[in-house]
Amino acid sequence: MEDQKASFVAQEKYDQLESEVVHLRQQLSELQRMIFGAKSERFIPSASNQIPLFELPNQKEEQTEEQEISYSRKTKKEKEQPVRALLAAHLPRKEEVIEPEEKEEGSKKIGEEITEILEYNPAKLYVRRIVRPKYVSPETGSIVIGTLPSLPIPKGNAGASLLAHIQVSKWVDHLPYYRQIQIFKRSEVRLNKSTLNGWFNASCNLLEPLYQSLVKAVQSQAYLQADESSIRVQDKDKQGATHTGFHWVYHAPLSRLVVFDYQPTRSSRGPTAFLQNFEGTLQTDGYTAYNELVKAKGIPFLACMAHARRYFEKALDNDQFRAQYALSKIQELYTLERTMKEEELNSVQTQDLRQRYALPILEEWKIWLDGQQVRVTPKSPIGKAINYTLNLWSRLIRYVEDGNYLIDNNPIENTIRPLALGRKNYLFAGSHQAAQRAAMMYSFFATCKLNQVNPYKWLLHVLTKIPDHKINQIHLLLPHNFIEPK
Repeated sequence: MEDQKASFVAQEKYDQLESEVVHLRQQLSELQRMIFGAKSERFIPSASNQIPLFELPNQKEEQTEEQEISYSRKTKKEKEQPVRALLAAHLPRKEEVIEPEEKEEGSKKIGEEITEILEYNPAKLYVRRIVRPKYVSPETGSIVIGTLPSLPIPKGNAGASLLAHIQVSKWVDHLPYYRQIQIFKRSEVRLNKSTLNGWFNASCNLLEPLYQSLVKAVQSQAYLQADESSIRVQDKDKQGATHTGFHWVYHAPLSRLVVFDYQPTRSSRGPTAFLQNFEGTLQTDGYTAYNELVKAKGIPFLACMAHARRYFEKALDNDQFRAQYALSKIQELYTLERTMKEEELNSVQTQDLRQRYALPILEEWKIWLDGQQVRVTPKSPIGKAINYTLNLWSRLIRYVEDGNYLIDNNPIENTIRPLALGRKNYLFAGSHQAAQRAAMMYSFFATCKLNQVNPYKWLLHVLTKIPDHKINQIHLLLPHNFIEPK
C-alpha cells in the first residue's frame, strides 16, 4: 500500500516537473524569438499542412438583378525595371549652363541635355524685426502706434514657425530637446533646455482648448478602437525613480481621429471616465479593465483578431499542428479582408462578403476550437491560445455584422508606434502634467498622419491663427479640417 502511495506521489511529482519543463521551454522559445527572430507576425504555412482557401463563387451561377460582387485576388503585374522618379515639380530650380569648351564660333544649337540633381540648403534661423513707428498728433498731442500682431507667446521672443519646428522635431521626428539644442548651436544660436520647456508649456496652454475639442469629437463617434501603452514618468517624491503611467489611445477609424489620454495607472478608471458618455461600439484587446464598461453601460464590444493570432503564433513551438491549423483559418479571414480592401468595396459590399465567406470559416473554426479545448492542457501555450479565443468568441466574430467594423486593432497599434520610438529617445516624462501634454501632442500629430496632413504646416497655421480664433469655432482648426493654403 505504501509502495503504491509512494509511486503515486512520484508520478505526481514527475508530471509537475514535466509541466514546468514545458513552461520554461516555451519561455525560452519566446525570449529567443524576441531577441533573434523576425518581428513580423505573418504566417506562412508549410506546403504539407496548408489548408485550402474557400471556394470562389461559381461563375456559372445565374445572374441576379443586382451586380454580383466577385471575390478574387488581383493578379500581380510583372516586375518592371526600376525607373528613376522625376524630382518634385514644385521645388525651385537653380539653373546653370555649361557650354562645351570645344564649341567653334558660329556653331548652331541643335538641342540640349538636362540633368537634375537634388541639393540641400541647411535650414536657417532669422530674426523677424517688427518696427512700429510712433506718431504724435500736432493738434491733440495724442500718440498713435501700429497694432502689434497677435503672437503665440505674448511678450515672448519665439515665433510660430520656430515653435512649430521644435514640436514637430520632437514629437514627429523624435529629436529630444538636448539634440535640438546641439543643432541650433551649429547655427551659433544658443538656447537653454529651460527655454524650450517654457515655450512648450506656453504652446500647450494655447492648444488646450483645441485638444478638448478633439476629445469631444472622438467621444461622439459611433465606433472606437482602444488600446494602452506604458510611459515612464519621473517620480517627484523619490529621487531618481520613475513611475509607470499609461497613455490610453482612442481611435475613430471612420472619421480618422485619434486621442491619447494619459492616466497614472492602468486601472479601469481611465477608460471608464473617458467613455462615460460614449454610446457606440468599442473594439479592444482582451484586457479585463474594459469589462467594467460592459457591466456599467452595456457597450457592445469587438475583440481583436490580431491578438488571437498572436497567441497561436507563440504556440507554434508547443503544438505545431494545432497552431498551424488555427493560423490557417485566421489567414483565410485576412485574405478576404485584404482582397476587399484592394477592391475598395463599400461597407454594404464588405458586410455581404463577410456574411457569405467569413462567417462559414468562423463557424468551422469554432467547432474545431470546442473539440480541441478538452484535449489540451489549459496552461500550455496552445491551451492558452484556444481559451483566449473562445473566451472572446462573441466579440471576435462581431465584426462580420457591420462592414464599417475592422477585423483587428492594428490601426490603433500603428498610431502608438511614435510613442514607442519617443520612449527610446527621451526615456521618460518629467511629471504627470508633462505626460498629459505629451498625450496632447501625440493626439494632434497622429490625427495629422491619418489625414495625410503636413504636421509642420498645420501647427504653423494653428499657432498663427489660434490667439484670435473664436472659441465656438475652435474645431475648424483640427487637423482633419485643415486645408493647406496654396
